[in-house]
Amino acid sequence: MSDFLAMGGYAVWVWSAWGISAAALIGLVVTALAERRAAAERLRRLENDEA
Repeated sequence: MSDFLAMGGYAVWVWSAWGISAAALIGLVVTALAERRAAAERLRRLENDEA
């Protein structure tokens, strides 16, 4: 198992690439959810203004 985790001496590069990729994907999901929430709130305000 330790040989797998060491990645033949390239573990720093491999695991940091995985970490950066995971962080970017999590950031995209969080941003998309925040924008969705903001758009829903804007739509609700617009619908209430028209009534």
